[in-house]
Amino acid sequence: MDCTFGRGGHSREILRRLGGGGRLVALDRDAEAIAVARAITDGRFTALHASFGQLREALTGQGIEQVDGVLMDLGVSSPQLEAAGRGFSFRLDGPLDMRMDVSRGITAAQWLATASENQIGEVIKTYGEERFARQIARAIVAARSRGALDTTRQLAKIVEDAVRTREPGQNPATRTFQAIRIFINQELEELSLALAQGIELLKGGGRLAVISFHSLEDRVVKRFMRENSQAAPVPRGLAVREADRARPLLRLIGKPVRPTHAESEANPRARSAILRVAEKLAQAAA
Repeated sequence: MDCTFGRGGHSREILRRLGGGGRLVALDRDAEAIAVARAITDGRFTALHASFGQLREALTGQGIEQVDGVLMDLGVSSPQLEAAGRGFSFRLDGPLDMRMDVSRGITAAQWLATASENQIGEVIKTYGEERFARQIARAIVAARSRGALDTTRQLAKIVEDAVRTREPGQNPATRTFQAIRIFINQELEELSLALAQGIELLKGGGRLAVISFHSLEDRVVKRFMRENSQAAPVPRGLAVREADRARPLLRLIGKPVRPTHAESEANPRARSAILRVAEKLAQAAA
């Protein structure tokens, strides 16, 4: 399973290494990504327009009960960032959309037009870990009272004016755009659903590999893998035989992998990437 096809870098490499009897199913909630995926003519490959939170449903529709591997590459893809019309980038002026699946849900502009100052502040603080969340929320509400807030450049300018200090090398709007994007797409909720479904669908010995790009995502992945690689705790004072204790589902594989200096130089967007891998234990699949 390639749960995040993007533009197919991982899928194409998996297909290159996959045996003749193997099968690869790729998901993406972005219709543009699926259009690219469906141009791949390899008979071992299937592309489905679905979010990875719908992993189990997608596989059931294909008659697949278990898989040998699940890969998730989280966040937005480079083509999404580079398309001004998608509204993900504060560097390009375009409509304030931010939806990964433009066929459903509300846009960032629609949400910002109706959300309360408190709601906006909470989202920016929670999903962007932005210390100036309250000031930014106040500035957004004041700006929308003067006219429609519907472009990325408008939002970036509001944040820039509200945030007077920032870490060197980071645009003031970085955390705000990240936070609103995560909220609009319910990315952390989708991730939690996908992780749980992923290990349920894995065969014994199958592996779950997740690449995350910021601390919120990585925190969810790290906690999930850690909790499922440990035996369930026994309440203090309760007599339980070791043989009756619930066994861990996963075994952690190696240490987290980060890009080398050369990889970060070649692809600056990869500099914050962290790859974590876990293997499903055979007894957990029995």
